[in-house]
Amino acid sequence: MPDSKSKTKDFIDPTFLFRFEVEIRQADLEWTSKGLKLPESCRMPSFGALGGRKVFADVRLGWSEDGIGVQILVNGKRQVPWCRETRLDESDGFHLWLDTRCSPNIHRATQYCHRFLFMPAGGGPRRERPIASLIEINRARGNPKSIAADALSIKAFARHDGYELCGLIPSSALTGFDPSDQSRLAIYYAVIDRELGWQTLGAGPEYPVTEDPSLWADAVLV
Repeated sequence: MPDSKSKTKDFIDPTFLFRFEVEIRQADLEWTSKGLKLPESCRMPSFGALGGRKVFADVRLGWSEDGIGVQILVNGKRQVPWCRETRLDESDGFHLWLDTRCSPNIHRATQYCHRFLFMPAGGGPRRERPIASLIEINRARGNPKSIAADALSIKAFARHDGYELCGLIPSSALTGFDPSDQSRLAIYYAVIDRELGWQTLGAGPEYPVTEDPSLWADAVLV
């Protein structure tokens, strides 16, 4: 749900003046008991800052033939994250959209478009267990292949002013993912927080970024 903290004061979001292209760097995605660690070179930009949205999270993405890894560090919180296993769309956490076919002119998602959610809590009887999930995209023309409930890996760690989480999306959970043949993706992310607002790759939630791939950025696997 859009938050007033997230909205740009401009009539038109400045991010609409550009077609962004970002790099996702190849990295070691070895999963350990502490998850994975991605280097500084994997840090992603937050062009949403051009529209006045806060930057409160360090977002890193890396890829290998085995899939895509994420690492998120959220700072500046005074409240615990709001996470509900029964209300994934509204929960705090890291929301990632990927189109493995990079089709910038389409306005409705295809079977190659994915929405993943990694949230630091919300699961289990006490809502303390982190959750990773593949979520259907609204108004999609097609959906990616279904995945097992335990297909996505996630680790989360509480901090005094936020949280850290990391996750792994295996290639088997990415319909159409083939880095050797298709090195360009379309991508959008949002770190959603009821206390701090939305940190976004591009335009904010006042636009249909959650369902319209034409509003996502291009990404090159390097």
